[in-house]
Amino acid sequence: MGFAKEYEFLTEIGIEPRNSGAFVNGVWKGSGSVVSSVNPANNKTIAEVVEASSQDYEEGIKACYEASKIWMQLPAPKRGEIVRQIGDALRTKLQYLGRLLSLEMGKILPEGIGEVQEVIDMCDFAVGLSRQLNGSVIPSERPNHMMLEMWNPLGVVGVITAFNFPCAVLGWNACIALVCGNAVVWKGAPTTPLITIAMTKLVAEVLEKNSLPTAIFTSFCGGAEIGQAISKDTRIPLVSFTGSSKVGQMVQQTVSERFGKCLLELSGNNALIVMDDADIQLAVRSVLFAAVGTAGQRCTTCRRLLVHEKIYDSVVDKLLEAYKQVKVGDPLENGTLLGPLHTKASRENFEKGIKVIKSQGGKILTGGSVIESEGNFVQPTIVEISPSADVVKEELFGPVLYVLKFKDFKEAVEINNSVPQGLSSSIFTRSHELIFKWIGPQGSDCGIVNVNIPTNGAEIGGAFGGEKGTGGGREAGSDSWKQYMRRSTCTINYGSELPLAQGISFGN
Repeated sequence: MGFAKEYEFLTEIGIEPRNSGAFVNGVWKGSGSVVSSVNPANNKTIAEVVEASSQDYEEGIKACYEASKIWMQLPAPKRGEIVRQIGDALRTKLQYLGRLLSLEMGKILPEGIGEVQEVIDMCDFAVGLSRQLNGSVIPSERPNHMMLEMWNPLGVVGVITAFNFPCAVLGWNACIALVCGNAVVWKGAPTTPLITIAMTKLVAEVLEKNSLPTAIFTSFCGGAEIGQAISKDTRIPLVSFTGSSKVGQMVQQTVSERFGKCLLELSGNNALIVMDDADIQLAVRSVLFAAVGTAGQRCTTCRRLLVHEKIYDSVVDKLLEAYKQVKVGDPLENGTLLGPLHTKASRENFEKGIKVIKSQGGKILTGGSVIESEGNFVQPTIVEISPSADVVKEELFGPVLYVLKFKDFKEAVEINNSVPQGLSSSIFTRSHELIFKWIGPQGSDCGIVNVNIPTNGAEIGGAFGGEKGTGGGREAGSDSWKQYMRRSTCTINYGSELPLAQGISFGN
């Protein structure tokens, strides 16, 4: 039985009504549970996937580990050429992949296409990086000696991604890991298996075309069982995990027990500060999409809006007016700004969250309800609440914006830094003095510290990640590549003497 007409495009990217969810040594298989990929706009099945079993995992990781020994011997620029070809393959299927991403995850189509484009951009970035994996030459204090740093591949890198960015986070990790000489084992989110399969098929085609072992890029659709196997596996020296702080902490503990390395991208509770000298129109436009885009399910979503008391009423009034214009609906339709939450459970968590907010003195200024429909739609919500309320310290994964009032810059920074998470932050001001205080040691404690732009929309050229409960990991640009390699300090004696052994005879 084939697809319904609206899903026929999926055959262009290798998706069928029933799919095997484990790519093991060049073969698609799956002997685990059968799951349905569900369209969050109507909760109807798109396609079925047979997940990976523990046996599939063991067979796959064994092949991946062996393939890594071949891949790491290729010169880095040659590895870069393979990644360039992956980028080109993605370009040919950009519209189809973007549409699948929107269909399966629920984000609006421009965001879906934009996310796939981000992976393409990461491929381009990684190609250039493949010629710049430079070490240092260090002056030695000993005569006829030199010291240098060598960067070598780790072997296999495990990448566990989340539903909200099922493509981009893979790109941040895999593109860099591959040019650094590592094989990749990827576990996509359990609720976005089709994008995992479609992406893997494109990568596999490129490897096959270049007569390389396809096990260099191994992937599994599955749940916690596969994630735990990756975390425990000593053949995987680095595990990159994206998800909640609670699960991330468990992953970190498991990986640390075997002395592996972790790269964590966890929860965000991001604040945007509007000072009394800010461009209010610019600030309101920035807040709108930062708060409601991806239905509030970005790790960089603006969750706390801090407004100076002098302009509080003006900013809130303008924001409420803007929220009235937000079109909620099918993410594939033109003009939709707010699509559905990803799952029924997400919608239920939204309802529970609103009850907790009200119980802690929160005042709903707009929204606050689910939208009765087949899908997981909720109203974009603004809440007036005290910064000291416990619920403000938590991340409610949905389009809920807390509006908080402050008196001066010092108080605003204190509120920004008062939560357990430390991913993204932003200030809107025209004051040069405040800008440099904000980005300095007594300003924001986050990994992303913006000025006059929203909390979301990070560029790939910078290192992406956060502090505290966000995990401390850094992905994508800058020198993030160093996490995917091991550094050796090498001392070379090109003379015939050891300075410390002068005056001691060892015979002829």
